[in-house]
Formats: sequence, C-alpha cells, structure tokens
Amino acid sequence: MKMSEQQLDIIRSQIKELKSKDCFYSQKLKDVDPDSLRTQEDFEKLPFTWKGDLRNAYPLGLQAVPDEEIVRIHSSSGTTGTPVIIPYTKRDVEKKKKMFKRCYEIAGLTPLDRVQITPGYGLWTAGIGFQAGAELLGAMVIPMGPGNTDKQLQMMQDLRSTVLCATSSYALLLAEEIAKRGIGDKIFLKKGIIGSERWGQKMRKRIAAELGVSLYDIYGLTEVYGPGIGISCDYECGMHYWDDYVYFEIINPKTGELVPDGEIGELVITTLKKEGAPLIRYRTHDLTRFMVGDCKCGCKYPRIDTILGRTDDMVKVKGVNIFPSQIDDMLSGISGASSEYQFMIDHMYGRDICTLFVESEANVNKELLTEEIQDRFKIKIGISITVKPVNIGDLPRSEKKSTRIFDNRY
Repeated sequence: MKMSEQQLDIIRSQIKELKSKDCFYSQKLKDVDPDSLRTQEDFEKLPFTWKGDLRNAYPLGLQAVPDEEIVRIHSSSGTTGTPVIIPYTKRDVEKKKKMFKRCYEIAGLTPLDRVQITPGYGLWTAGIGFQAGAELLGAMVIPMGPGNTDKQLQMMQDLRSTVLCATSSYALLLAEEIAKRGIGDKIFLKKGIIGSERWGQKMRKRIAAELGVSLYDIYGLTEVYGPGIGISCDYECGMHYWDDYVYFEIINPKTGELVPDGEIGELVITTLKKEGAPLIRYRTHDLTRFMVGDCKCGCKYPRIDTILGRTDDMVKVKGVNIFPSQIDDMLSGISGASSEYQFMIDHMYGRDICTLFVESEANVNKELLTEEIQDRFKIKIGISITVKPVNIGDLPRSEKKSTRIFDNRY
C-alpha cells in the first residue's frame, strides 16, 4: 500500500518532535535524521518496534508528553509477562471515540440503537471504547461488562438491546444459552460487533443464525487505541481501517520485507496522531493482507482482510507449521462438525501425539465423522492425528477469549 505525502509529512514531524524529548523513541531513533525521510523507502529503513520494547519500557517509558497531559492509562492483560502500559492524552481519548463512532456508522448503527457491551472494563481498552463510541453516536449504552450470563440475558430482554458487543466466544455462549432457554422470541438483537479474537466462518454462521443478527468484525489492539481502528462492512470483504489515524504495512514475518499487495503477511502499524504513546513500525504479529480494489459499500477507506491468525499462534508438529486458522478452515468444509474444537499436543513414547476434540452436531455418525476429519487433516495440514468427536456444549465456553491449541510438550 503506497504511503501518501501527507502521511510521510506527519511521520517526519512526529519523529522530529519525539527526538527532542526524553522518551522511548528519542533513544530508539537516536541515529535517525528526520529530514532524511523523504520517501516511503526511507521510512521503511526505520527499525521495527517489538512487544519486548514496550514491556522493557514498563511502567511509563513509552510516555511522550508531560505528566499533566496524561488523563488515562490502558494496559495489556500481562498474563504472559510484564504488562504494557499505554498513556492517553485528552486528545487521544477524543480520537479513540471518533474512530469508534466511525466503526458503528459503517455497521449501520443509529442513535435509536441500544448497545449492550460485554467486553471488560478497567485497564483493558475494550469496554470503555465500545461505550465511548456509542455515546458519541448518540445510542443508548447498556454497559454490562463480562460475565453474569443470567443478568446479561435479563437486560437483553427487558431493555430490548439491538446491538451486542462481545468476543466471538462469549457471543456463541450467549447464543447457545438463548436457544437452550427458548427465549429467542424475546430477543431483539439486529447486529453483533465482534472483536478481540479471530474466528472461523463456521463459528460466524452459527452465531449469526442462532442470534438472528448481522455480524461485523472490529479490529484493534491494546497498544494502538484498542478496538475501533477498523471494522468490516455489510459486504464482509475485509475490514476498513482509518488511514488518517494509522499507517499499515504488511511484511514477511521472517525477512521483514514488504509483501506485494494481496499477499498474506504480518501487519505493522504506525500511529499518525497519537500523543501519549505513539508507535512507529510496531509489529503486531497479526496475519492479514491488503484487500485491493474498491469496496462495494462505497467506503473509500482502505481494507485489510479479517485477521487470519497470529505468527505466535503457530505450533510446529512433526516438522509442519500449524495455525488455528488452518483447523478452522478445514472444519468449515465438513458437514456435521461444529465450530468448536480443542487441539492437544502431547509428547509421549518419544514422539508427538496430536488429538483434535471436535463438537459434533446431533444425530451425526461419529465414526464416519472421525474418519473424514482425519483424512481432511492429513490432506490439508499434512500430519496424522487422533480425532475425538464430542457433543455440542462439551467443550468449555469462555466469557473472554477461547484457547484452542494446547501444547503440552514443554
């Protein structure tokens, strides 16, 4: 994707200002002359920023403005290491609201909608972002937060919620509970805004059918405003992202070189207007591709594909690289297999043993289903596995993100 002159000017000015301050990037870019950044190729010579850089800057090493300008912080969960702290200025908060409002407008929301928000609040960016954007739009907000499914369903009925904001895992859990309780005729949902984790087509179809809603993928990450920097439209052909706020590159994760438009690679993000903690060439680990051509919805903002997986989601078994997205795709073509699975990898008797637990639909011949999944897995992914079909609902459900691959070898 070609960088515009305006984007280059903004980045050049941003780097010049950062180098004048005592902050993370003044050290990171100490050998960079901002005036030498005259072309996109010059920009692409700048070093990448990694998650490790951000963790090493804990707690407030990323802060690029004086303390009196910081009005809020957000943070990653920190479950796998030192958390990342992202400071926000008042203008950062306003920009986040505007981007989120833009997402809701792409999804067709209006001030008449009633938006039930189930992602978490607190240090996480999601809940408060969903809320702020909806309030700016003028919609009614029902700020539930995660969990307490009984209360969620009561409010959904009594307040006649029209929009559900959730992770795909929790949206599925709610859909299954609505079906189990037989209250579908008391639910008034029309749209689902789903983010935080990737999900396959089979899961998407289940949620859409059981809730009776149109679904929209919303994109973002804690380090870059959180959800709201991009969203899918009615045509479900990728996600529009706001290139007046963020600049995207897609690179080969091994070489760091840009891949041609349309090819899959790792998404790299540079913020264009962030003040509290700007990021330059931040490697997200998210795998996607640029969608070329104009979108049928008429929106002029560029698009990336829905997130196809993460470079750090990959596991290597018997010399084969396996991503959750490959298993999603394989199962999507098998009649009788549900969207829910768990892939277990163990090391026993001197070798790796893989077991795929798959929920199967009622009245399916599990013996034939097992054979079909084993054959398809071998053909599409390249290794032999053990398949164990289970009943719908047997695998655990999550109010947050679901874990699908369990590597027990280490």
